Amino acid sequence: MSADRLEKESLILRVFWMLLFVLVWHVAELILGVVVVIQLIYRIIYGAPSGSLLAFGDSLSQFLAQIGRFGTFNTEEKPWPFADWPTPRTPDGETAHSVPPAPHPVRDEEPKL
Repeated sequence: MSADRLEKESLILRVFWMLLFVLVWHVAELILGVVVVIQLIYRIIYGAPSGSLLAFGDSLSQFLAQIGRFGTFNTEEKPWPFADWPTPRTPDGETAHSVPPAPHPVRDEEPKL
């Protein structure tokens, strides 16, 4: 098989992956929009953002960046699920809202059956 033919087949396969990741991009973009709205509501109610939404939003943003890098030929590495899901970074903004653990009740009595 000639090098030109292999390169053409490789490019056709890459176009397939790029089209698939464009669809994934649109779904992930919608999910990120929902996370943004929920985080805003959470911030208004509790006075600080949700830690779990901070982490998920950062990971999802990195995932979208990975799709962009693959689609624009900046990398040959395909994004998740072909690579590990991005690890969330430490937030640069506000400190996340935290809920202190509930005190454990202390009882000296036996449980009633």
